[in-house]
Amino acid sequence: MSINEILNRIGPSTSSGTLTHEEIKLLLAAEGDDKKLLFDKALQVKLAHLDNFVHLRGLIEYSNVCTKYCLYCGVRSKNPNFERYTLSDEEVIECAKLAHELGYGSVALQSGERSDAAFVDKITHLVKEIKKIDNGSLGITLSLGEQTEETYRRWFEAGAHRYLLRIEASNEDLYYKIHPRDAKHDFKTRLNCIDSLLKVGYQTGTGVMVGLPFQTLDDLADDLLFFKKKDVAMVGMGPFIPHPDTPLWQYRDQIPSAEKRMELTLKMIATLRLMMPEINMVAATANQTVDPQGREKAIAAGANVIMPNLTPNEFRENYLIYPDKACVSDKPDQCQTCLDVRLAAIGHKVLYNAWGDSVAFTKKHH
Repeated sequence: MSINEILNRIGPSTSSGTLTHEEIKLLLAAEGDDKKLLFDKALQVKLAHLDNFVHLRGLIEYSNVCTKYCLYCGVRSKNPNFERYTLSDEEVIECAKLAHELGYGSVALQSGERSDAAFVDKITHLVKEIKKIDNGSLGITLSLGEQTEETYRRWFEAGAHRYLLRIEASNEDLYYKIHPRDAKHDFKTRLNCIDSLLKVGYQTGTGVMVGLPFQTLDDLADDLLFFKKKDVAMVGMGPFIPHPDTPLWQYRDQIPSAEKRMELTLKMIATLRLMMPEINMVAATANQTVDPQGREKAIAAGANVIMPNLTPNEFRENYLIYPDKACVSDKPDQCQTCLDVRLAAIGHKVLYNAWGDSVAFTKKHH
């Protein structure tokens, strides 16, 4: 079957939940005109279901203290080459107030992974404090790793309503090539956490890195089918960027070029938009890091969420999951003007002062 035939089966307002593994692989391998057809169709489907709005989540990188040592991540606990930090309560609240002033509508609180009682209590407290700003007008996304179902419930009851936990690789073998195989890094635990988040009632998000060493098109096709099967509300995918202070650095010659990883990410976003037309998809900062137009390209290929960084500038260079991260020195107000202009250039606009909940989730739960 040709790519044209696959795409013609999908009307702008119908979804194609029926894409098979082989058809997905075909779309992910698209080149030239076929690739353009895929991107055009994904944009058409997105506009039909979600209009041309982009939702913002003001990103607060709360802490780079982490108890894990994933093989790809710069903030892994076994990397001694940078300074650890944790924002004060005041700094977090200031960031959240700034998000509100800039009209972002939502914040995303992200940090290295900890699950000790002090950390769980602290996050509960911070979520409650953020909810006090302007009578709870800010939406709250958390991205704080694997926790118990009880912890997820506590944070949900405190006022968080979205949670992002990337599976990183839905193929168990590949998962253990990018994570140590030990009690701290267990594939089944990861899966169980995603199920717990869904059960508690979060708009649950997950995602993968694209262009990992050892990763195949079969793996990526299975990742997309995994998101569909779990019926998640949001997905974040970005190109893998190797970090010199990590074990995976030694395999950097076995990954596609930055350009190829970017292209593959765009094809993943576009294909998933055809499969799940109403979910939220993030145009990740990693896209911007490998390509100056990366975020716009992701939006044009089907993404609809951007996460401008609100972390105080002096801490940002120490939250480097990967090197040379884009926008590290930007000031939040500059960043806002820049986004408005860049999005207008591709026919999109920011929907200010809105939570920007997943349409798929909202329809399912109302």
